[in-house]
Amino acid sequence: MLEDTSASLYSPPAREQTLAALENACLDTLVVGAGINGAVAAAALAGCGVKVGVVDRGDFAGGVSSHSSNLAWGGIKYLESGEWRLVRKLCRSRNRLMDAYPSTVREIRFFTSIGKGFRMWSVFVWLGALLYWLMGNCRMAAPRYLTTGKIRSEAPVVAAEGVVGGLEYSDCYLYDNDSRFVFNFVRRAADAGGLAANYLAVEALEWLSDQSCWRATLRDRVAGRVFSLNAKTIVNATGPNTDLLNESVGVATEHRHVLSKGIHLIVDRVTDAAKVLTFFASDGRLFFVIPMGPKTCIGTTDTPVDDPSVGVTTKDRDFVLANANALLNLPKPLTAADVIAERVGVRPLAVAGDVAGRDWVQLSREHQVEVDSERAFVSVFGGKLTDCLNVGDELVSVISDLGVEIPDPDAKWFGESGAGCRAKFMARAAAMELDKLTPSSASEPLSIRFWRRYDRAAFDLLDDIASNITEAEHVLTGAEYTRAELRLIAKREWIVELSDFMRRRSKVSQVVRRDALLTDSGLEELAALLVGASAKQQVAAYRA
Repeated sequence: MLEDTSASLYSPPAREQTLAALENACLDTLVVGAGINGAVAAAALAGCGVKVGVVDRGDFAGGVSSHSSNLAWGGIKYLESGEWRLVRKLCRSRNRLMDAYPSTVREIRFFTSIGKGFRMWSVFVWLGALLYWLMGNCRMAAPRYLTTGKIRSEAPVVAAEGVVGGLEYSDCYLYDNDSRFVFNFVRRAADAGGLAANYLAVEALEWLSDQSCWRATLRDRVAGRVFSLNAKTIVNATGPNTDLLNESVGVATEHRHVLSKGIHLIVDRVTDAAKVLTFFASDGRLFFVIPMGPKTCIGTTDTPVDDPSVGVTTKDRDFVLANANALLNLPKPLTAADVIAERVGVRPLAVAGDVAGRDWVQLSREHQVEVDSERAFVSVFGGKLTDCLNVGDELVSVISDLGVEIPDPDAKWFGESGAGCRAKFMARAAAMELDKLTPSSASEPLSIRFWRRYDRAAFDLLDDIASNITEAEHVLTGAEYTRAELRLIAKREWIVELSDFMRRRSKVSQVVRRDALLTDSGLEELAALLVGASAKQQVAAYRA
């Protein structure tokens, strides 16, 4: 189907076991694509007892789901276009995520300034934020109207010239990063008995009408081995490639994707304010300055494209830098030399019919699910991180309608372990004085970080550190990962290439300059912990 390049020669034990179980398997559902839609589909189905496999031709969350703004928000911008039903739905979804993942999905204040000449008075924008708060069941702190004086005193980094007012309101932010949040759904699916494999490409799908099932031919991009399996149903969750996969198997749908490229630039922290600074960029769309630990993430753009393979152009970079310099009061203007890392991806927007004449910026991110009942083929269009739990629930219902038995339809398939489990972890961490081992450079205590990232698997970290205190040491400068964490990740997280860890299971490559990473004395040790015998080869490839 899609042209591939070969991956690394390393394959972790967990992945090898999965491949062995997938070969010649008879699944209830094969989920193709492991971005947020595919990950929650697998977690929901596996959690409800369905025999499910989820595969991706690249790494988990390797596409759209690793290039977001790291926000779980209710879509305040859709109020202006009158999509009140969507805003209400997204606000409720955001609240549900907050309740399910209190360590990961956290409330954060958004500080917005309104410039002179904006398309509506600042007081009307504040009234919109008030409506937004009400539509979210007043779940978070109430919005505030900001005078120009308050903006100057509370956020001096905001350029006050031409500002006539503003507002402050609440939404949510993802810790640690979007791709790790997505991966944890894949891990949840595996823990519930699902089969998950990255770097496993679907070479062909054939509907066997006499058996009422699909025959999938898969190629392991690590070893080059080809094998097959059968599945009663297929879920196409390939994001920007959904239309391409549908076309290859002859599935016609009402919806299709149009693609919007968005970029973010990451620079050293421009303000100590732990708030998302929100502006309206020169093209009229929302523009964010987002805290990212010791760094700041700035963006985004909204550019129509036809091909999901995109990169950051000079024009993109100049647009973000120009807006940042115009909207922020900085000691000196940001330049390309200040950029530590870049994030670029496409948003697949679900549309039906012609988009000609429609306001591109106002196209919504609402997901759509279409079903070919005759051949038990499900296509997922659009969507966003905020709405992911609804996607999972909906796909369980759809798969049930296609005749697959759902053994435990009321199972809770998402969320952190309960407060009691967390309390036991924190009590044990306190008894061994874990947080005293936190390096002075760290942004938070080890106990909080361990629980958020690994949930109940974090108990294994306590065992390792209790046996050897050096397991609590950070391996890379500027990257908050201990030896114990890296060992656990190697066992549980399907690290095939170093970039799987550097860019997706963590955000190391987004907050540490590449030249610093390449010369760090801990890089070889990190590689050895993650990929074992192939460490030298992988480090050489990473440095190339």
